[in-house]
Order: sequence, then C-alpha cells, then structure tokens
Amino acid sequence: MRLFAALLLLLFAFFAERCMAQSDVATPPASEEKVALPESAKSDDKAEPDEAAEDPSKVGPEELYMRLDKSDDEKLKALQTAIVRFVGQPGTRYDGAIVDLVGVVHIGQGEYYEDLNTRLSKYDSVLYELVAPDGTRIRPEDLEERRSLLASVQTGMKDMLNLEYQLELIDYMAENFKHADMSPEEFAEDLERRGDSVWKMLARMMGAGLASQAASGGDAGVLLALFSDDRSKKMKQAMARQLVDIELVSAGMDDANGENTLIKGRNAKAFTILTEELNAGKSKLAVFYGAGHLPDMAERLEQDFGMKPTTTTWLDAWDLTRN
Repeated sequence: MRLFAALLLLLFAFFAERCMAQSDVATPPASEEKVALPESAKSDDKAEPDEAAEDPSKVGPEELYMRLDKSDDEKLKALQTAIVRFVGQPGTRYDGAIVDLVGVVHIGQGEYYEDLNTRLSKYDSVLYELVAPDGTRIRPEDLEERRSLLASVQTGMKDMLNLEYQLELIDYMAENFKHADMSPEEFAEDLERRGDSVWKMLARMMGAGLASQAASGGDAGVLLALFSDDRSKKMKQAMARQLVDIELVSAGMDDANGENTLIKGRNAKAFTILTEELNAGKSKLAVFYGAGHLPDMAERLEQDFGMKPTTTTWLDAWDLTRN
C-alpha cells in the first residue's frame, strides 16, 4: 500500500500540469554589480510572513516544507505546507531581495486555496509551475477541456478525499502571475538527453517502493480507510502520512547520475525565470510550486543566489479532523 500511495502522489504532482533539464541554474557572476532594488523593498508590508512564523533553523529538516500538525495527545490535526522566506544577504548581488518558496499540494481544502490567493496577490511576481508552452495562463474555460483519463484519476481522488483541485481555485489570471516551467518539448528533450523516460522513472520508483514495503512490512492504513465509516477523513489521514514521507515519494526518481527532469530539471528552468525577474528589479517574489520541489529550490537559493531562510509560515492544506 505504501507503493500504491507513493505512485499516486507522483501522478498528482506530475499530471496536475497536463503533461507526462537538469541544466545548471543561472548563477549570478561574482564580478557583476549588485542589482539596484527599490527603497520600498525593505520597508513596505507586502507579503509579510505571519507574526507566528517560525525560524527555519529551529525546525527539523524533514519538516521544513510539509508536515503533520498534531495535538498534544498526538492526534492528527492537519497536513500543512510551508512558506519559507529567503532574504538576500548583505554584500551579495541580491542584497535585501525577498524570495518566498510557497509550497502547495495539488488537492486541498477550499479555504486553503482562498488563503493562498490572498497571500499571492501581495507579491511583485509569482512564478508558477505548469508544464506547458512558455507564457501559458490557466483560464477557467480551459479546465472544461481537461477530460483525459489521468485528469479523471485526479478528480476521482479529489472527490474521495472531499477536497478541491488547485487549478480550479487558484487565480492563475492574476496580473502578477508568471509562468516559470518547462514546455512539453523542453521536458521531452531533457528526458531524451539523459536517456531517461517517464516510464523508466516510474519503474525505478516502483522498485524503491517495493523495497521499502518489504523492509517495513507494508502499510494497511489506506486499505482500512477505504472501508471506514468516515472514509474521507481516514483516507486523508492515511494519505497525509505518505505525503510527508518525501524520501519515499522521491525514491528512485533520480537516474544513475543523480539527475531527474521532474524536479531538478523543472526547478532549473524556474530559477532561470527567477534570475530574470530579480535582474529586472523585482524585490518581493514568490515561487509557487509543489512542496516536493522546495528542498532543491532552497539549496539553489542558498548556493547560487546568496540567500538565507529567515522565517517559515505554515498553512493548513488538509483538515484531518473532519470528513
């Protein structure tokens, strides 16, 4: 069952963008002058984190981007995703610039996406994921045309968990939204360049999942939830446990050289766009991607952009106390 859940989660992340690159991120040359940012960059209140935001250094690495919120008696309360703020350090090219990594799950509570819409409206630019031709915007009428088998699988899972679909509730037509992802052609070319394919990647994940299942003795949580009287709640609780197991979900994704297109290749493309936006003088940006992309993005921000994490804000994506 752990394998079954892990593969479903891959399909969620992958096919949410209507599609079935590890090029190096554009590293700012050390010899270039710092980008001049507006004086408002450090003084206005746009996209400020919550007062209760945490210091990332005080959070375990496995909880930096997605976690289970529990009550004092260890009962599950919510599946949470993170907004991690990175700030350009003094003396670096992007001194004072703010980049928030806004993690998201592709199905969630309606109020979760309403909250995200409000927060995302406060940034100079929001770079979003969608494997589609450059510059693609998601219009409501486009969703009516998404009737493929895999889209139906996602919709079925959404209905079973009593959750909503990200693409239907996030305002991708907002003026500050900017497409920052591979095109289908770029995605296919990167796979071909590395001699990889989606099916090879799924096979690697399947092997890793089977090994994990054998080592752990399996997990009957999803099966038991299917036959529970409060199925939606129990299914959410079982699936949430799988979602936060990033190591399991990502196991086998890399090829023999430690590369993959699904996360690292797409992140490289997103950060090429991020570099362009920062060089254009944007001072408060959000990178709005699936939470599984954030560990690699955080590493890029620290190593290639001279930024450091300052605060983490947690949002409830799934209420695990209700159907």
